[in-house]
Amino acid sequence: MKIIITLLTFFLAFNVFSQNDEEMLKEIFNTSMNSSNSYELLDYLSNEIGGRLSGSLNAERAVKWGEKELNNLGFNKVWLQELMVPKWIRGPKEFALIETQPGVTFNVDVCALGGSVATPSVGIKANVVEVKSFEELKKLGKGNIDGKIVFFNRPMQSNLISTFQAYGEAVSQRTNGAAEAVKYGAIGVIVRSMGLRLDDNPHTGTMSYGNLPESKKIPAAAISTNAAEKLSDLLIINPKLKFLLRQQCKQYNDVISHNVIAEIKGSEYPDEIILIGGHLDSWDLGDGSHDDGAGIVQSMDVLNIFNKINYVPKRTIRVVLFMNEENGTRGAKKYSEVSKKNNLNHIFALESDAGGFSPRGFSFTSNLKNFKRILSWKKLFEPYLIHSFLLGGSGADIAPLKNGNNVLAGLRPDSQRYFDYHHTSIDTFDAINKRELELGAFAMTSLVYLFDKYGIVK
Repeated sequence: MKIIITLLTFFLAFNVFSQNDEEMLKEIFNTSMNSSNSYELLDYLSNEIGGRLSGSLNAERAVKWGEKELNNLGFNKVWLQELMVPKWIRGPKEFALIETQPGVTFNVDVCALGGSVATPSVGIKANVVEVKSFEELKKLGKGNIDGKIVFFNRPMQSNLISTFQAYGEAVSQRTNGAAEAVKYGAIGVIVRSMGLRLDDNPHTGTMSYGNLPESKKIPAAAISTNAAEKLSDLLIINPKLKFLLRQQCKQYNDVISHNVIAEIKGSEYPDEIILIGGHLDSWDLGDGSHDDGAGIVQSMDVLNIFNKINYVPKRTIRVVLFMNEENGTRGAKKYSEVSKKNNLNHIFALESDAGGFSPRGFSFTSNLKNFKRILSWKKLFEPYLIHSFLLGGSGADIAPLKNGNNVLAGLRPDSQRYFDYHHTSIDTFDAINKRELELGAFAMTSLVYLFDKYGIVK
């Protein structure tokens, strides 16, 4: 008898789903594919509002739009959470050229990195030193770098199946390149764009000067992958060529912005919160459809789908449209600070911030007890080819909510083309596939349903 009870307990703990759950996922799927409003919401956010860099007019327009649309969905409560965000302006389009000898020049595609200082009005013009690592920079030393422009040319590693891993292993040259190069007397930095495709679209992104005083900061720009290849080849032929860079960006004082938050109270466990979200801000070059308009509208669509199937959540469902993920994560920090102050119990949080491509599964930050249960749900997702369940990783905006007992998750779409668009001028609505976007909304709604029904293992 004890053996039977033990086996039953194991089954209940680690194989928690029923035929009713299979039927529910089918209903969620049919509703997502036939009655989702994510594509229409993203159309407006992308094409009527556009790029939404923190501190910009468009970012505030997006806040008002988010508040209105969440009210339209019928949440019990919708509110704005105030925070301070950085305000950085790109200014007129950047200009750059390679001069191999007087009168012989090649224009190249560049863009200022977010947070960079401007060049003088006439630009900076100097010889170029190409490096692939900070170790190489240090080895060259001040004698070889002083008064020159440092060219960081470490490509994202193409033989990694996870493009996010490839990005993570290359991005330090963008974020910290200027702070490192200035130690050796560099007057500027150009960084190979964080992308795997060879094209003419430079990728912006945040960078940091650390604790450098204003007078020591040097201009930093990204160069397209095609232009990076060309510059590298030309440096082999003529190491004494010069590079001209002109950009007119500017950092202003911080300004007020907001997270947009909505919730529907749980019918049985109102003190247990399930959070779904993405970041409302984007970079300014495109309209941020993949990064992260897709995650925003998929998160909003969860309640829309629940409403259409007449599902009443047992636990409190919150949608959070975070501000300032791209250049500060201040929205995440503010939300976490307020949540901890009010002793809020977030049992599960799900973030979508990896693009609007076909969903492949989820990554989880979880203890082993909960992850074993989660793995038992894979069978429910297998018919939809969304069954890659990995331990480790969730999302930048929900990460501060981790407390050791709860579960955090990130939607993981197919990432092979994501970094073709990431932080570029071609991250626009026409790069979104309606069906793929709606599949992501289905996947998120299904996972939220399971956590709402079964909670977490305590």
